Amino acid sequence: MQAWRVYENGEPGAVMRREEVTPPTPGDGQVLLKVRAANVNFPDALLCRGHYQVRPPLPFTPGVEVCAETEDGRRVVTTVALPHGGLAEYALADAAGLLPAPESLDDAEAAALHIGYQTGWFGLHRRAALREGETLLVHAAAGGVGSAAVQLGKAAGATVIGVVGGPEKAAVARALGCDVVVDRRSEDVVAAVKAATGGRGADVIYDPVGGEAYQQSAKCVAFEGRIVVVGFASGTVPTPALNHALVKNYSVLGLHWGLYAAKDPASIGRCHETLTDYAAKGLIKPLIGERVPFAGAADAVQRVADGTTTGRLVVLPEGARA
Repeated sequence: MQAWRVYENGEPGAVMRREEVTPPTPGDGQVLLKVRAANVNFPDALLCRGHYQVRPPLPFTPGVEVCAETEDGRRVVTTVALPHGGLAEYALADAAGLLPAPESLDDAEAAALHIGYQTGWFGLHRRAALREGETLLVHAAAGGVGSAAVQLGKAAGATVIGVVGGPEKAAVARALGCDVVVDRRSEDVVAAVKAATGGRGADVIYDPVGGEAYQQSAKCVAFEGRIVVVGFASGTVPTPALNHALVKNYSVLGLHWGLYAAKDPASIGRCHETLTDYAAKGLIKPLIGERVPFAGAADAVQRVADGTTTGRLVVLPEGARA
């Protein structure tokens, strides 16, 4: 089979190689999956760099999230069992983690539903307890993770402020349903958020960026607001000033979605049922920025690493329908 493999850590575009390899053999509790679409996530870039919290043995195949077909013909979505990732014709996954792909979504959309939307739902509802009528601020609102949070926020009845970088991404954020869009390249984010909220600030802030975005969040979070930290795409891990959280009466909440698989696996299935229902009702639909042919996988991971993409990049195996 064809697979992209990493033999040494570095930038994805430099270290990912396309090869002909033997299909992997499932271990105990695992299944072999025929990949129908593989969604590119920022962790794929971190895996290539050797910076992710999980470090599979070299060589490994990136691609942590797929829509795939089981040997008995079921169409499923799941995270993969590294080192046999989804940027290949076949991947491995834990049988217990397979979830039915929503019928309302095609393969590329289904591949992009799992991690981003699960993270968004757990972050907004289980961690931040977002309520109808509250104001939600989403950093990187036109990106893969941010666009999911925007749609989930609107589905919850929140007023959504999206922060983006550049006019093209601003147009995408408006199309997603953001009530207010702030271009961080040309506007003062803090001033714009305070103006949009009558000086109160945002009740919930969803931050997959870190760095300067977190500093802005701390300055425009409302009384009893909640900042949900879901990642550090900027490459800078902020150091929160806890005295500031104390005097302004706000909470900083961490979210590592993957931990629920170990601590509360049933909650992932319940969330998937909710997301499937939302998709069927048209409340959510993954924003696919590009359907990438298999030959372009390394370039796609590099572009996600560089932060130049809008929505999701989904890699399709050769012969797959776009």
